Amino acid sequence: MSESSKSPLIFVVEDSLSSGALYCSQLEAAGYRTQHFTDGHSALVAIKSGMPDAIVQDVCLPDISGLDVLQFVNRQREPAPVVLITSNSSIEIAVDAMRHGGFDFIEKPFSSERMLTSVASALKQKSMVVVPENAEATKTTAIKKNFIGDALSMQTVFRLLESAACSKASVFVTGESGTGKEVCAIALHEAGARSEGPFIAINCAAIPPELFESEFFGHIKGAFSGALADRKGAVEVANGGTLFLDEICEMELSLQAKLLRFLQTGTFTRVGSSTVLQSDVRIICATNRHPAEEVGEGRFREDLYYRLNVIPVQLPPLRERGRDIVLLARHILHEKSVANGKAFTGFSPEVEQLLLNYDWPGNIRELQNVVENMVVIHDGESIDLSMLPVGFGENSVRPQKKASASTTSSSAENPASVMSKDEIRPLNIVEREAIESAISACEGNIPLAAAHLGVSASTIYRKLKSWESGEIS
Repeated sequence: MSESSKSPLIFVVEDSLSSGALYCSQLEAAGYRTQHFTDGHSALVAIKSGMPDAIVQDVCLPDISGLDVLQFVNRQREPAPVVLITSNSSIEIAVDAMRHGGFDFIEKPFSSERMLTSVASALKQKSMVVVPENAEATKTTAIKKNFIGDALSMQTVFRLLESAACSKASVFVTGESGTGKEVCAIALHEAGARSEGPFIAINCAAIPPELFESEFFGHIKGAFSGALADRKGAVEVANGGTLFLDEICEMELSLQAKLLRFLQTGTFTRVGSSTVLQSDVRIICATNRHPAEEVGEGRFREDLYYRLNVIPVQLPPLRERGRDIVLLARHILHEKSVANGKAFTGFSPEVEQLLLNYDWPGNIRELQNVVENMVVIHDGESIDLSMLPVGFGENSVRPQKKASASTTSSSAENPASVMSKDEIRPLNIVEREAIESAISACEGNIPLAAAHLGVSASTIYRKLKSWESGEIS
């Protein structure tokens, strides 16, 4: 078998003959074999006959949606990674496609280096994928070893993380302080194909703005006062792995523009240098703010938000996780007891009930501090009420919900008494009213309305378009 026949086969699906020919020539110059298709149906026929090693595909095709091609590929036994090509007008479509299993997307105009880097990364991931029968179990193990919890809200988080693990898609983690956003990022890194690569975390709120560019992209000797030697930045160090940007909404607008440039091109320069470097990283970012509100207020770039918010993950506050509070407390108690040479094995029923009733404004971080305080100061086998920190729970304990006798008897006699059959309204009408009310309350700011409704802005735009055309959605 010749060397050329052993080289990876790349399908290029691009309706422009000139652009498709250019992409093919660039890929062939890098040692790949290519086939060019100018419409989606031709590509589907070829894919059905034999799956290529990777696909480079425009999201806007003349006959069918690029999303249709992607979904067809992902239904096959051994799907190829799909790199999507998009323009500014179709970036929301590309984001939706990434949520449906696309590997990466590159925005026109792009350099050949950007495309080749993305293709090489896609092929590398494919070669590292575990055999199908073990893949899901491996991902689930890697995700859940970082988390403890059985709450329904956490099961949703687990499913999202398992789906996102082996993609290069950017993940935007939101949640209150102390809910475990960095733990979430580490779980994603360890469960994906980049687990052997570096995991680099940057707290955007902790770096002075004048030093951020140097921390992010690095600098050369003499670039500024105090630059005594060349230094690699986080982007360069994270090459082949994951870059976690915590408190992303604290980043200044000028720096956001430079981050967006890197995400679009995969290239950067160190401070004080004109040499263009490349880095292939997977971006995971987090914030305890509402990013769509930051966009609406002009503090966060909308184009950067859509580039980062491909897969949104919302971590629930601890107070909404029910019995998970006790499960976490027992786990932390065991860890802290071992670390401090203590013999604690559990909590008294009264303490467990108090933990369940408390609001936990500091979330898991506060729970860790409370448990560690009790372990360090006291001795014994069981944590009782006398060991709780002074003032714990004051003014922050949730009253236990007690149903009145009339309510209880009424519910028991007629569980459906909340609404009569005549009061039931069609779901599509209720949905439309909810969306229109949200848009009105947000003064026409659709991304902000989408954030409050818990859906993507593209979903609302699609609904509005269907209503304008008279369709039922």
